[in-house]
Amino acid sequence: MGTSFVSSGISAILPTMLVAFGATPAQALLAGALVGPAQVGARLLEAGWLARFHPLLSARLAMLMNPIGVVALVAGGPLLASTFTVLYGAGNGIITIARGTLPLALFGPAGFGKRVGMISLPSRLTGAAAPLALGLMVEHIGSSALWISALVSVSAFFALLLLRTERANSTPLQVGEQNS
Repeated sequence: MGTSFVSSGISAILPTMLVAFGATPAQALLAGALVGPAQVGARLLEAGWLARFHPLLSARLAMLMNPIGVVALVAGGPLLASTFTVLYGAGNGIITIARGTLPLALFGPAGFGKRVGMISLPSRLTGAAAPLALGLMVEHIGSSALWISALVSVSAFFALLLLRTERANSTPLQVGEQNS
């Protein structure tokens, strides 16, 4: 749920959020234009190098990208708006892959569709409410809304640290491989 809140909320109001942080509209638009390429680049990294590892590692890394970006933005100010959006975009790109691979690795293929649907329901509801919630936060508390998004991501990271199962310690199934 935390990932959907951050992903949907920031995606909807990213330029407004960056302007609230002190970026010029031009800086905010330039930074926002980097989200898509960062997502693609991170997905390529995930499909290549990170594919050797359990999807839990990818999900954990994805959760850290937004908080690291927020710290960079706070440390460097609006000049690092692009750094923030690249990190945010990379985390967003990786988590979209992990949303599919992690449940498969943790629970196996039996009942996969139903299980993913049940897991996704609260996440989708949170994602639907996030743009309004984050927009109201930006309106009322300004750039502090970035810290809230970072805290949500950090809490999701810690929740992922709690996942310890036999399947989580095994290697992920390859396409076409049977779970025995």
